Amino acid sequence: MIVIGLILLLIGFLTGISILWTIGIILLVVGAVLWILGSVGHAVGGRRHYW
Repeated sequence: MIVIGLILLLIGFLTGISILWTIGIILLVVGAVLWILGSVGHAVGGRRHYW
């Protein structure tokens, strides 16, 4: 999810499409939050880790 967010950020920045930029930021933040929750030990979606 983090990688897809970065790809969308780059595409949105290079092409000037603001919706891709916004979706990329959202995916990047959600992916980072899930990664942090999984690494701390909280179960995310029934899993002990998220990657």
